[in-house]
Parts: sequence; structure tokens; C-alpha cells
Amino acid sequence: MSAPSPRHFLDLWKLEGSELRKILEDAKARKAARAGWPKGKPDADRPADGRTLAMIFQKNSTRTRFSFDAAMRQLGGDVIISNAVDMQLGRGEPIEDTARVLSRMVDAIMIRANSHEDVERLAMWSSVPVINGLSDRGHPCQIVADLMTFEEHRGPVTGKTLAWVGDGNNVCSSFIHAAPKLGFRLNIASPAVFHPDMMDLARAAEQQGLITTGHDPYDAVRGADCVITDTWVSMGDTDHDERVEALEPFQVDGRLMAVANQEALFMHCLPAHRGEEVTDEVMDGPQSVIWDEAENRIHAQKSILAWCFGAI
Repeated sequence: MSAPSPRHFLDLWKLEGSELRKILEDAKARKAARAGWPKGKPDADRPADGRTLAMIFQKNSTRTRFSFDAAMRQLGGDVIISNAVDMQLGRGEPIEDTARVLSRMVDAIMIRANSHEDVERLAMWSSVPVINGLSDRGHPCQIVADLMTFEEHRGPVTGKTLAWVGDGNNVCSSFIHAAPKLGFRLNIASPAVFHPDMMDLARAAEQQGLITTGHDPYDAVRGADCVITDTWVSMGDTDHDERVEALEPFQVDGRLMAVANQEALFMHCLPAHRGEEVTDEVMDGPQSVIWDEAENRIHAQKSILAWCFGAI
């Protein structure tokens, strides 16, 4: 009898809406249950007791590295962290071989990858769950934290309007993946040269996703319940000057926030380039929930891991 296929967490579009909802509710419950506890104290149920997570980093990281480490420890497990350049991966070992070796040594693998193809290949050859900690095509863990943060402050996201302003990048892609799963409207404003992925938009349309795209940030933000942006120049981008010039009209400032819903939230996955994609006025203003959003990476990661382990 063959072993069951591992539960990978690679893209939100591959996840049923009901499963995404379970992860969100579990994250909220876990956060509430440990209110006031020391950050190193394990959760009462310890669903990762005796388990080890391997973390592979092809890209620099602050929030992903610390939140997954803290998450696994709070679930009662342990972690092994390595930069890809320190592994044989950095000397040309096929990722398929790495997957088969690590599957014999750990209980799950998180990878923060340059290429989504590497994430897919790792999962294809791994016999333990693989989690996409970021790739060039998506950042699903971040969006779970973002949606959790929104619902903490404004209730169910279903029926609400979220506005994405700026580069139609990997984070934007994961919001596109999530929109039809949870029934929120997503308005996207981006320059034509940095338009969101057309395949993502087509897939969302097939799933009756309520998504609009355009080039005017004021059109996208008008009446929105949340305004979201990201850095204009990401790791690996080599066209800095072109990006800044094209994206300058998409800065989120007080004037842009003023056309959103009066109680609209502001989110940014961080790190932010203050004075570029967002002003200090907005980053540090009363509508900003970026620090809650950053903290919630821990709670979102915990529930993603618990889901991969079959605990929810």
C-alpha cells in the first residue's frame, strides 16, 4: 500500500476555499489562545511535536525566516535553516536529489525560491510537505497573514473590496489566487509594463473572481476597504530606474488613501522603501496595520504547517 501524497502548500489557487478558510480560522484561534504567553512557549496541542522543518533560502529574508522558525517552535517542533549557497544546491546538485535526501531527514520543507519551477520540482520529488515561502510567481503565506489581519480589524473579507496599487508582482498574484476562494473584490492599479500575470487573471475569471485591472490608482482605491502596496524594486530586479519611473504615479500617500473607504486599512508586506511606494504619513498613520500584519506571519505560518501535517 503506497503512502498518501504529502499536503503541499504551493499556491492559493490550488487550495479549496473551504481549506483556506480552515487555515485562517485556526490561525485566529491559535493567536487568541496564547495571548499574554511568552513567545517561546509551545501551544497546548503541540501538533508538530517530534517534527522537524527544513528551511531553504535562495533569497534574503527577515519575516519569513523568523516567523517560520518561531511558528515551528510554538507548534512544538524544531527547525534546520540553510541558505542554498551553503548546500550542495549551490554547487549544482539537482533539486530533485535534494528533495529525496531531505525527505529522509525532516518532516517538511519550506523554500524561499528564486524560481517557482524550483518549488514545483522540489514538491514533485519530496515525500514530505513542501511550503512555498516565496517564489517569483506567488507568496501564499503572506496573503494568509494579510487576510487574517484584515479580518481581525474589519470582519469577514467576503464581499469587501481590496485595492492593490503598484507592481503586479508575486504578492499581487497570490491576492488574485485568493479572491475567488473567499469572495472578495480585488481592484488592481498598475502601469501597463508591470501588469499582473494574465494567466492568473484568466484563471480567476474562470472561478468567477471579482477582479478589475487598470492604470489609475484613484479608480482602484475609490471606496476600497483596504489599500495594499509593495516595494517597486524587488530582489533580483535589474531595471531599477525603469521601475521607479513607471511606478512613481502609484505611490500610496494621504491623498490616495482619502478616496478609499473612511475606515480603510493600509497594508504592506515589508520591507518598505519609505518615500517611494508609500509615504511615512501612511506607513505610520492610524489606518496602517503593517505591524499586526508582520506579527501575523507567525500565526499564519503555524496554521499552514498544521494543515500540512494534517492537524486541521
